[in-house]
Amino acid sequence: MKTPDKNTLCFFALLKAGLWEQGVRLSEYEGVDLAAVFRLGSEQSVVGLVTAGLELVQDVSIPRKDRLPFMQRVLVLEDRNSRMNAYIGDLLGRLRVEGIRPLLVKGQGIAQCYSRPQWRASGDIDLLLQDDGQYGHAKALLLPKATRIQQEYSSYKHAGMQVDGWEVELHGSLRSRLSSRIDNYIDSVQKDTFEKNHVRILKIGDSQVEVPSPDNDVVFVFTHILHHFYIEGIGLRQICDWCRLMWTFRDTLDVPLLQKRLEAMGLMSEWKAFAAYAVEWLGMPVEAMPLYSASKYWKRKAAYINGFVMKVGNFGHKRMAERGKKKRSYYIGKMCSLFSKAADYARHSVIFPLDSPRFFCHLLSDGIRATKRGE
Repeated sequence: MKTPDKNTLCFFALLKAGLWEQGVRLSEYEGVDLAAVFRLGSEQSVVGLVTAGLELVQDVSIPRKDRLPFMQRVLVLEDRNSRMNAYIGDLLGRLRVEGIRPLLVKGQGIAQCYSRPQWRASGDIDLLLQDDGQYGHAKALLLPKATRIQQEYSSYKHAGMQVDGWEVELHGSLRSRLSSRIDNYIDSVQKDTFEKNHVRILKIGDSQVEVPSPDNDVVFVFTHILHHFYIEGIGLRQICDWCRLMWTFRDTLDVPLLQKRLEAMGLMSEWKAFAAYAVEWLGMPVEAMPLYSASKYWKRKAAYINGFVMKVGNFGHKRMAERGKKKRSYYIGKMCSLFSKAADYARHSVIFPLDSPRFFCHLLSDGIRATKRGE
């Protein structure tokens, strides 16, 4: 495993400072290239957190010209988040009038767990709907207003579209596509969320918004991380979201229930490896990380996770940018994607030697079915 250079070490020092709102000293990183730190933050969609870290530097003065790109980016983030929050309230209000009860998942809901929510890089607006009826109703209402429509994955009840200039994703399911065992359990947690009303109310902008309860949200957020880790690549923004969610509800999370669920899904190894990553690389306080182990075994796995995260960037975008976009036929594109994913799963087998081959077999069979449907 390659030793991180000075710029990368400085990046992580600032990231940890911003993530936990704690002072940081940069004198040991003399000569660091802050432009390179900014690029790393952009690749991982965490410039806001790094900027917060810069405001907490205790021992050196950062020249204004070096700080300027960071401050310009957070001004853009603040504006986008304010507009997105206002739109979320309007969108949910329109859906409720039609008898649809969406839950806001991921993104803007998790952002409220940060000390500076407006500095988190926002993405899509993700809405979870209770069943096929609600999902289909919401889709029928929004599709006529969409200016761009993504390929729908009918078996996972996922429809993405651009509405009023915003990317909106409707989810009838939050399945991981890793195994039937995991997905069946995710379905049961989703059912528990709606049928037992295990939700909490957040104030986002000027609106009251429903999101899953913390105990259920942890399952959704963590399995979403694994979905991207295995299937296309995961960045630090999503892992930081997971950390902040657990930090915010550290005193109320039902840890025995969490352990039971992880064991039922067969994901205890993944949890322990990512827990070690959160503690060792992101500075997550040990007392707030459930089921953490300080064993060197998990720390080694955390180092491998970091190598992959830094290589591929947020949702794999860094790697895609390096490869460039080439026009390919549908089936050639599918084959190239398969070979790329096979290489990733082979690397992941170093970290998760039992799960990685099993998940790849499920992905392969699922992909063949999706290809037959033209998805």
